Amino acid sequence: MTTRTVALGKEKKSLFKEQVMQLLPNGGNLNACLTCGACSAGCPATGLANLDPRKLLRMASLGMDEEILNTQWAWYCTMCQRCIYVCPMQIDIPQLVFHLRKSWPREQRPKGIRESCDMALRSDTCSAMGAGEEDWRYVVEDVADEVRQSQPGFENLIVSMDRSGATYFLNQNSREPVTEPDEMVPLWKILHMGGADWTYASKGWAAENYCLFIADEQNWEKIVRTKAKAVDDLGCRYWLNTE
Repeated sequence: MTTRTVALGKEKKSLFKEQVMQLLPNGGNLNACLTCGACSAGCPATGLANLDPRKLLRMASLGMDEEILNTQWAWYCTMCQRCIYVCPMQIDIPQLVFHLRKSWPREQRPKGIRESCDMALRSDTCSAMGAGEEDWRYVVEDVADEVRQSQPGFENLIVSMDRSGATYFLNQNSREPVTEPDEMVPLWKILHMGGADWTYASKGWAAENYCLFIADEQNWEKIVRTKAKAVDDLGCRYWLNTE
């Protein structure tokens, strides 16, 4: 009987994964994967580009930096964090995806998300749809007035703008006032029926922040600070973001 010695090559070390782990508390638990597949089972991006959260993490663990740094799958992830919720080891895969996106040159990141981020930076409204203060105020006042006139029980509906001292500062996804203004009304009714003390603002009112999804940390922070300043300027106690 002949005995053969098999030499196993060393496992490649993922520099990308190590860099991410250094940035996360407790390394994001990235080495604790049980390969159970719970993350992939409920992921809305599973199967796209022939990848899923478990495969991505295993590829990083195996040192396949070039493959994961060039995959489009990072942009299919919704960053919903369901994978963390179901993971028995609480592995932070969305942070891995975030830093994967961040590694792309900005000009090569998806055009639609990039341009939405840039649009939001053009005005203190922070609207990715490009809605300015005057248009925003006009739409809100027009829709609110229509509700008061046409819907019984809401004749005294209050939809205030820039009211100092309100308890709640409400953000609104700017898609609604630009394309579907009537979609704002159900929330107004809920707040009205609950007797909530709330206001919109002419600045920092847009709820979305595409700079987060494009992994542009500097401008992500800039938009958040613009919104936070609007809350502070009005002296509101709570900030409600519909996103």
